[in-house]
Amino acid sequence: MVGKYRVITLCGSTRFRDAFLEAQKRLTLEGNIVISVGLFGHSGDDEAWTEGTKEMLDDMHKRKIDMSDGIYVINVGGYIGSSTRSEIEYALSAGKDVEYLEKAD
Repeated sequence: MVGKYRVITLCGSTRFRDAFLEAQKRLTLEGNIVISVGLFGHSGDDEAWTEGTKEMLDDMHKRKIDMSDGIYVINVGGYIGSSTRSEIEYALSAGKDVEYLEKAD
């Protein structure tokens, strides 16, 4: 397929590294351009926790959402933390589509 591709940013807790990689692969094969996280802070990328880095990464992720048509929430077991909730609210306020890995309440 060649044509116009939707741009989707993955959001969710970085503790779900495998689910991020699986979703990235699946969504790409479905014909989407997928933007993901730069570091997996909750899965061993300790650089995410150095002074000022978490704030920079959170802001950077919202800029990724700005570039996207929508977000795809990696909510394994229904888990949505405060950072992800903030990203969902941000996406909704910007009129972006929001989809979930697992059905959200």
